[in-house]
Amino acid sequence: MTARASGSSWARSPTASGCRTPRHCSTRPGSATSSHRTPDAVAEYARGARARGLRVVICGAGLSAALPGAVAAQTDLPVIGVPLRSSLSVLDGLDALLAIAQMPPGVPVATVGVDNARNAAALALRILNV
Repeated sequence: MTARASGSSWARSPTASGCRTPRHCSTRPGSATSSHRTPDAVAEYARGARARGLRVVICGAGLSAALPGAVAAQTDLPVIGVPLRSSLSVLDGLDALLAIAQMPPGVPVATVGVDNARNAAALALRILNV
């Protein structure tokens, strides 16, 4: 069971639709949460993920891309970060990629390419050993 979460409406966007899984797997859509605007909601979501039956969490984030790290800090489940392009960024998603990839020791977040939700789904399946 995987869930998609995002600091914007990414969880319902065409990019996130790449996170399709085979019929014998299931996904649960996440909610649009922001580690900056709704940090308490992010922490609550992450802390309760296992109890809701989740086994992997996929987070899409752009700009400072803090969401995947904020989720990983609150759960022991695997977290996959999808760096997203933003019209507000002059770096075209590279800023988000670096922010997600450079997590401190003890707070791992797997990172895929910019806007590459399809690889996030493939990695989640490998983590789940499906």
